[in-house]
Amino acid sequence: MRIGPYLIDPPLALAPMAGVTDKPFRQLCKRLGAGLAVSEMTHCDPRLWTTRKSRQRMDHIGEPAPISVQIAGYDPAMLAHAARYNVDQGAQLIDINMGCPAKKVCNVWSGSALLQDEALVARILAAVVRAVEVPVTLKIRTGWDHAHRNGVTIARIAQDAGIAALAVHGRTRADLYNGQAEYATIAAIKAAVTIPVLANGDIDSPHKARDVLAATGADALMIGRAAQGRPWIFREIAHFLASGERLAPPTPAEIAAILLEHLAELHAFHGEGQGVRIARKHLGWYLRQVEQAGSDAAGDGHPNRSPHAAFRALINGVDDAQAQLRLTRDYFAALAEAAAPIAAAA
Repeated sequence: MRIGPYLIDPPLALAPMAGVTDKPFRQLCKRLGAGLAVSEMTHCDPRLWTTRKSRQRMDHIGEPAPISVQIAGYDPAMLAHAARYNVDQGAQLIDINMGCPAKKVCNVWSGSALLQDEALVARILAAVVRAVEVPVTLKIRTGWDHAHRNGVTIARIAQDAGIAALAVHGRTRADLYNGQAEYATIAAIKAAVTIPVLANGDIDSPHKARDVLAATGADALMIGRAAQGRPWIFREIAHFLASGERLAPPTPAEIAAILLEHLAELHAFHGEGQGVRIARKHLGWYLRQVEQAGSDAAGDGHPNRSPHAAFRALINGVDDAQAQLRLTRDYFAALAEAAAPIAAAA
């Protein structure tokens, strides 16, 4: 898939997720197969750009191209200014958020709340596209609710405004993240426009990726929650789509290497105190993958949390970066040691 001058290969994107897709995670997912990684949402209000959190969100030093930055707001002029500012900070793609379902975002008429005002959507998109020389992309949901599923109309407005690519989450705002994503609306959007369309929502395995591409005709896939604790999902999907064969799952030693690198980068980027705290949720997500792998090996379909509960409790009480790394290293070494006799017997 191509967005402006940028070839997105493989056509797999990491979805923007507040509090998750910081620079360390984006870089990790790109190393593990994502063709594109979109930043956390940055508010268009310039009064907020001087905070430590905003400065970190605008830090793209050393990040591989293309650098995609998502902006959010409701005022066309402010969004245009935010787009120009972020391009000056290194953004090579500007993504506009009209998909976030969070109450605090929608209550200020941003995110997916904008889908209720098609005329305002048109003004915002036109203003941002005019403001910058780089490609502008858009992320939406299928509509505000099931009675107002206007994704096709919004997609046509986007194409007419000069939007370079469109990502669509297969839920309405009213759905939040409940139930299952539906892909019929994404297919209708793809049929209605000629710009690239990325399908998003519940893509959590190579087989699901193949099925969603077949159901929607989308040009690419965008993956969010399924990448949490499993950044290697991108290479798994890319390999399966290219060859029809599934990669072997990573061993505990491989997971440990990825995780330890991720933790060290979080500590370095955010500073020790904040880095350790942010790392805790990532550790929880990685442990969830280890638990699920154990249930798959046992064949019972039930994640086995008992061996991991003590480590969870221990690691969540650690405030020192080196201790967090050491305990994590020791924990995975013990897992590998326990698995070795089983592998030998098999």
